[in-house]
Amino acid sequence: MGPDPAVAAVRLAVRRVLADLPQGEMVLVACSGGADSLALAGAVAFEAPRGGRPAGGITIDHGLQDGSDDRADSVVRTMAGLGLDPAGSVAVTVDGPGGPENAARDARYEALDSAAARLGTAAVLLGHTQDDQAETVLLGLARGSGARSLAGMPPRFKRSHDVLYARPLLELDRATTRRACRAMGLDPWDDPHNIDPAYARVRVRHEALPALEKALGPGIAEALARTARMLRDDADALDELAARAYADLRTVEDGHSVAVRLEGLEELPRAVRTRVLRKAAVMAGSPPGTLAAVHVDAVDRLVTAWHGQRHVDLPGGLRAVRRSGKLLFGPV
Repeated sequence: MGPDPAVAAVRLAVRRVLADLPQGEMVLVACSGGADSLALAGAVAFEAPRGGRPAGGITIDHGLQDGSDDRADSVVRTMAGLGLDPAGSVAVTVDGPGGPENAARDARYEALDSAAARLGTAAVLLGHTQDDQAETVLLGLARGSGARSLAGMPPRFKRSHDVLYARPLLELDRATTRRACRAMGLDPWDDPHNIDPAYARVRVRHEALPALEKALGPGIAEALARTARMLRDDADALDELAARAYADLRTVEDGHSVAVRLEGLEELPRAVRTRVLRKAAVMAGSPPGTLAAVHVDAVDRLVTAWHGQRHVDLPGGLRAVRRSGKLLFGPV
């Protein structure tokens, strides 16, 4: 008799990701103790040894709740009991900009980066599911974001130290991970932050998505995740076209960080042109996190609706100016 169907689904998702990684190198599971990452840890502990691959686990103690250190110790014991080795925890300080959610995420990834680099891991595996993807897309829609944001979370990406992150469970729903935990005899921890309506993601999870399901019928999360996959393909293609155009159009101008020729820029499709402009601004030093669509649109008007405007101010103390057949980006 085979494993429970939910367990089989999680193991298959993990097996597919492991097959794409270098043979024999360690993978590291980021495990909070919640159902999604716990099911992932159980599946990795089963699949990795069968492929001759070492696998470890790490949990991050954000210190945001009383007893978080005890909770982290419990998760470490669970991971070790599954056979993940090494299994450990890292305590972080959450005090960065952008609110508690952003600060916690930044601190978590920095800790994971360091652990992965220290252990020489092939990849860090994250437990995000199809439901998380749907929530991300809805949040992007509410912010009026572009295609890159609506493309949701990528199945794999790299950060500092060239560390690869992968999300094996993006095509599985949260109900499957809970069933898998029950079948594997694992007791997940439900973070109270996940039911706190102060967080926008919690309101999307418990109010917006159920309302959409009620009004439009079942399958909303799956449809949103599918939309994200298609938009990601489109965004990747447009980003590649924009990168080539930027390389062709960039030129040199004394006293400016970046200069782009207007000839050729004006003829580009808007979706490509605005990506070129954004890249030019970022390369000149404008912070990506604060460079918004309103800034890029204003710069685009210097290209397509030129009426003698003097300049456009950009985040980071920069300015875009049209002069002598070029668009110049540099300090104020």
